[in-house]
Amino acid sequence: MKLLSDSTGSNPARSRSRLVYWLIALVLAGVFLYYSLRGIEWGQVWVILSRANLKYVALCLGIASFSLFVRALRWRILLRARAPVAVSTAFWATAAGYFGNNFLPARAGELVRTMMISTRSGLSKTFVLTTALSERMSDAIALVLISSVVLLTLRVRPGWFGSAAKPFAILGLCGALAIALLPRLERLWNYILQCIPMPESLRDKLARVLEQILIGTRAFHDTGRLIGFMAFTAVIWFSDGIGTQIGMRALGFSISLPVALLLITGLGLGSALPSTPGYVGIYQFVAVSVLVPFGFSRTDAIAYILLAQALQYALITFWGVLGFTRFRGLNLKTVTAKMPA
Repeated sequence: MKLLSDSTGSNPARSRSRLVYWLIALVLAGVFLYYSLRGIEWGQVWVILSRANLKYVALCLGIASFSLFVRALRWRILLRARAPVAVSTAFWATAAGYFGNNFLPARAGELVRTMMISTRSGLSKTFVLTTALSERMSDAIALVLISSVVLLTLRVRPGWFGSAAKPFAILGLCGALAIALLPRLERLWNYILQCIPMPESLRDKLARVLEQILIGTRAFHDTGRLIGFMAFTAVIWFSDGIGTQIGMRALGFSISLPVALLLITGLGLGSALPSTPGYVGIYQFVAVSVLVPFGFSRTDAIAYILLAQALQYALITFWGVLGFTRFRGLNLKTVTAKMPA
């Protein structure tokens, strides 16, 4: 079964770009870990983790599973703009995609779920990938809005948020404008494509790709779909905030919902940086930066984020592996070697 185009990862330019990405990710991870782990009392970290309340831990896993399911429902809203997609198909593809993101660089899990949906629904891989990336962009916009509102309600504001919020807000605004304007300028894009000298076969291929990209972004332009998408987005981030509070409670800590939302906002925005699989370094940096100003010690912050990462890995691995069993013939090595047509 052909899942991908014939372009492989042996391309020298692609190999160089991967090398550059890995170098940047490793440098960032090293710098963030050095900053975050200074002065940590590892013995106390173990004591904190060993006394975790397993009932709260189980509840965290349940809430995270619910959030993953709602994410699948939200993505399905966009996919159904072109063809019906079963809830189970959307869920298993989403789980496998998140599993890929945990173990592959550069969010290659988006390619995993793209190909799973495309092979089961017959939808164009370009269209599916566009909806997946648009969904990610909408999350960035939501995180910027959440952080802005939360920061207005808090007396204490982590220093790096003040400087990071502006560029992220600009990026989020650009993403929103792109989703809003790209389909409305279809004639302009086609005109530009016709004016660029190139072989006719390549022009036809690019025209088909452009058409699928515009269809993918146009999925947001239906009022009913947009309202449903926004409602699911609110449910996702609210449940993640509650899950963060319960995770803290599992370790004997207490955290307000606004601070919990600020933490997951920082984790979400931080994950946009080049990172190693699992966001090692970035998550530690965010946890220390956000929690310490609110009275937590660096040791407390590291203990919590280690628990959160362990639970995330366990949960996503469980659902992701089950997802992969539903789509035989697809593997992570194939995804990293090729791009969707």
